[in-house]
Amino acid sequence: MAGGVYLHIPFCKSRCSYCDFATDVYRESDAVERYVNAICREISSSTVEPVSADTVYFGGGTPSLLSPNQVEQILKVVSGCFDLADDTEITMEMNPATVSAETLSGYRSLGVNRASFGVQTFNDRDLKLLARGHDANDARDTFRLLRNAGFENLSFDLIAGLPGQSLDDWERNLNEAMAMQPEHISLYLLEIHQGTPLAEQLRSGRRPMPDEDTAAGMYEVMLDKTSANGFEQYEISNFAKPGYESRHNTKYWRLDPVYGFGVSAHSFDGFERYANERDTAAYVRRIEESSTAEVMREQVDSASEFIFLGLRLNKGIDLVEYRRRYGADIEQKYDLELRDLAEKNLIEIFGDRLRLTRKGMLFSNEVFEAFV
Repeated sequence: MAGGVYLHIPFCKSRCSYCDFATDVYRESDAVERYVNAICREISSSTVEPVSADTVYFGGGTPSLLSPNQVEQILKVVSGCFDLADDTEITMEMNPATVSAETLSGYRSLGVNRASFGVQTFNDRDLKLLARGHDANDARDTFRLLRNAGFENLSFDLIAGLPGQSLDDWERNLNEAMAMQPEHISLYLLEIHQGTPLAEQLRSGRRPMPDEDTAAGMYEVMLDKTSANGFEQYEISNFAKPGYESRHNTKYWRLDPVYGFGVSAHSFDGFERYANERDTAAYVRRIEESSTAEVMREQVDSASEFIFLGLRLNKGIDLVEYRRRYGADIEQKYDLELRDLAEKNLIEIFGDRLRLTRKGMLFSNEVFEAFV
């Protein structure tokens, strides 16, 4: 089974108001180069036995703030430590107004063949609310640059349920995204994380609380619009033209091995999950001193995770595969839970597969809690 490689690049031009990830404001200084050297050292010093991999994912943060030379430096170390397949999917997260025609050409020449493009919304008012650091025209211009650079696998991120966002606002976002015709689109309902500026704005009343009923309506519109425009939903929040599903992200939902490097990066080797230091400066110091920044390692209840991660996928869980892996029958082990969820029309068993219904996707957290 081929694994995946995740590379966390924490730098951003500014911090978004809703962000709970490990990020740092970008500084064009030795700090960035020092970080690149640290992540390369971590990869080359890894105790992971040489394994095959067919996906590499630059996440963040804003990886597109790295120069092509810095990306090349990292990819050389990755290819030296992992047996990369010829058709490896190499994804880079990019934000509007952080790339040029020259840098995009450089990324493509290095084998980066997929861009995950953080649009979030085409509404300038909402972009200011989110402190995104770009406007809608920046998103349109960057999309054109990506196409001109030869990127044939583009993914959009859009967020629904923003404070004050109407159903009409959301439809306009979807209509513009569909007109641009990306190969993949990720559509998320806003999550409020405590400790973020947006959470404080909502708590203090400076921003209106998102309306749950409107957000539910947005999800319904999202399903209808994507289907009408040739996108297939393959996961709760992800839609793709046929053949353009994210191979890397699918590994998480199938519990395939993914090896993470960089500050706050998480790994799963098939048996254990482990994670790195979350503070960037502390991560770099630890790598320079001992070549490792691991701060957590734990055994995983993979049987439970197999269920609630697999249920995120449209095709659901293979009941025969679960029985083969874990020596148990889901229908016997969770008989009462399955009956209750089926009566609420949240799940269905179709042949040898257990999957969410359309209603179940909207109330997926209620379903997942039954198996934790």
